[in-house]
Amino acid sequence: MSENSVGKSYTRIDARGKVTGETLYSGDLAMTGMLHLKTLFAERPHARVKAIHIEKAQAAKGVAAVYTARDVPVNEYGLQIPDQPVLCGPGSSKPYTDIVRFIGDQVAVVIANSEAEADAALKLIEVEYEDLPLLTDPVTAMRPDAPLLHPDRGDTNVCVHYKIRKGNVDEAPAKADVIVESEYHTPIQEHAYLQPEAGLAYIDSEGLITVESGGQWTHADRETIAHALGLPNEKIRVIYPAIGGAFGGREDLSVQITLALAAMKLRRPVKTIWSRRESIIGHGKRHAVTLKAKWGATKEGKLVAAEIELIGDGGAYMYTSNKVLGNSAITSTGPYFIPNVKTDVYGVYTNNLPGAAFRGFGAPQALFMAESQMNKLAEKLGMDAVEFRLKNALKDGDTMGVGTPAPNPVSIIQCIEAARDKFKWKKKRDHGQKTVDRKKNGQSSIVRGRGFAAGFKNVGFSFGYQENCWAKVEIHGNGKMERVVVHHAGAEVGQGTHTVMVQMAAHVLGISADKVELRTSDSATQENPGSASASRLTFMAGNSIKGAAESALEKWKAEERPAIAEFKYLAPRTTPFDKETGYSMPNFQYAYVAQAAEVEVDTETGHLRVIRLVSADDVGKAINPDLVIGQIEGAVVQAQGYAILEDYKTKDGIVLTDQLSTYLIPTILDIPDSVESVIVEVPDPNGPWGARGLGELPFLPVAPAIAAAIHDATGVWINELPFTPERVLRALGKIK
Repeated sequence: MSENSVGKSYTRIDARGKVTGETLYSGDLAMTGMLHLKTLFAERPHARVKAIHIEKAQAAKGVAAVYTARDVPVNEYGLQIPDQPVLCGPGSSKPYTDIVRFIGDQVAVVIANSEAEADAALKLIEVEYEDLPLLTDPVTAMRPDAPLLHPDRGDTNVCVHYKIRKGNVDEAPAKADVIVESEYHTPIQEHAYLQPEAGLAYIDSEGLITVESGGQWTHADRETIAHALGLPNEKIRVIYPAIGGAFGGREDLSVQITLALAAMKLRRPVKTIWSRRESIIGHGKRHAVTLKAKWGATKEGKLVAAEIELIGDGGAYMYTSNKVLGNSAITSTGPYFIPNVKTDVYGVYTNNLPGAAFRGFGAPQALFMAESQMNKLAEKLGMDAVEFRLKNALKDGDTMGVGTPAPNPVSIIQCIEAARDKFKWKKKRDHGQKTVDRKKNGQSSIVRGRGFAAGFKNVGFSFGYQENCWAKVEIHGNGKMERVVVHHAGAEVGQGTHTVMVQMAAHVLGISADKVELRTSDSATQENPGSASASRLTFMAGNSIKGAAESALEKWKAEERPAIAEFKYLAPRTTPFDKETGYSMPNFQYAYVAQAAEVEVDTETGHLRVIRLVSADDVGKAINPDLVIGQIEGAVVQAQGYAILEDYKTKDGIVLTDQLSTYLIPTILDIPDSVESVIVEVPDPNGPWGARGLGELPFLPVAPAIAAAIHDATGVWINELPFTPERVLRALGKIK
């Protein structure tokens, strides 16, 4: 690497180890004298645990211990609020922790000398359940007479309600020449990361209870584990080995607390690895959402009003529903200026799997509705979809739905134009362009269409939280810099963050990056980095490393040897929603995206194929352009799976698609023929070298762009994801 590292595409620093298998993930870890932990899941969606009989399991061969709710010092946890028992059952000091609320609730753990012995003993545990009324429909669960799933949390199952009131929606429709009213449904999505939940816990040389497991925020994990064990934070150490994907799904804990509990009690190393089925039933998913929308525009093509209701299935526990659905509220009007807005967003407890963080964090659901509304309005007005967007796109100074302007610079227009130009978008044409004849009788059933959509997403944490991020830089050497050590706890979950951390430090110090040594993800030796989420880590880590490196460089120039500096970056302040109007400055910056898609639809089979997708993403400054392109391509494929293929099915709270053989994610044969990335760079004045966030951005408009392309090809709108062949044929009237 050269001295000017920022803006250049360098090979990932973790590539060789991951490709050769030298890199260790949580499931690869082992220690002398290690025990194995297995978890007993409830396997029923709503019941009271009346008794747990563990005697046979305790007496089984190789068993070191069996733990239930009575063994957990403080039997509760949760990233936002502690509403989930560590283990469900009688004997806990916390109220209502004897109730299981979804099939993946954990009831007991067995620790044994081998995985096979732990598994065998697990089958000997006998649990007495009293089934309770089942709530799997959020709308039903919202009713005043619905059974309460969390009686200690209030008198309703509605756990989130946000209001946005801007202008006067009641009077505004009279000014609209066209109105589009629709209802949309978006599904649960499984994270399907390659590495299932796994970890190793032990007592380190300093006497700390140490947990090595994949996560997204070392210090939040530490705090949650410490709370459940009734210990100070300083008694817990969290280390991240290599992490095989996260996508938001590792924000909420899974195996960490029970591992720490076992290590604390037994004073021996304890390891566990969940099976794929356990991962699918035992951990949170993308929120399923129902959206109702009524939007109006003038015949000149200006948006007048938007009225929106969004109901999110929060599932059994809060997880991050309050934050996810807050982001849905912000993005539900799209990146457009709308003078009159009325939005109600609800999150509801049910007996389904908890709704969790997932790439896009509430924006994909909201933007599926918003962008579909835009495309339908454009059609009603007889306007081109791109032209209609450009007429209404936010500009510097325009107020968002929350009543305040988006922070400058607002770059959605540049993104729309970049996607339009790269795609060579042509204005409105007839539906259903036929492809090459594939039928012997000369009549092809294959039609093609193209669609357009846009979106935006916050960078960093929101709603009044003081965003912060810590780094430390050490410069070693005599007359010249010989070695630089960067300390940062930010998680590398596959996105390339650790590589750009090295690049940014090298750039500030004017050295080649091979002189930079990175020490990461250890809560005992590093301060708080914040989470690898909210498209924030390049922005926040970049500013903290830049600040620490600049301070260390000043000391170096003053002849300090070694030159060591720490820096804590504080982002611009934000404010929470006003409870009645939503008025706020909820984020300090946004990133913008626009996409155009071309699809092929077989009107006989309902099969859908994405031929080409162009994604124009404003990253502010591409620190490593190849990594940016990799993120765009990966997000598009993951979003295509959400839009077309991934059909998560449940019945009465039971997961039917509990294996990757039944829950299908895209393979190499399913991805688009072409994904074309356009890197837009409109610098953010607060970003390191102008960088914004990227990780979630290219996911956001994929589904509505495909929906518009299906409509262009066939003349039908499909308002529910995924666009399976059955759903396509039903929309075409081929099946009932």
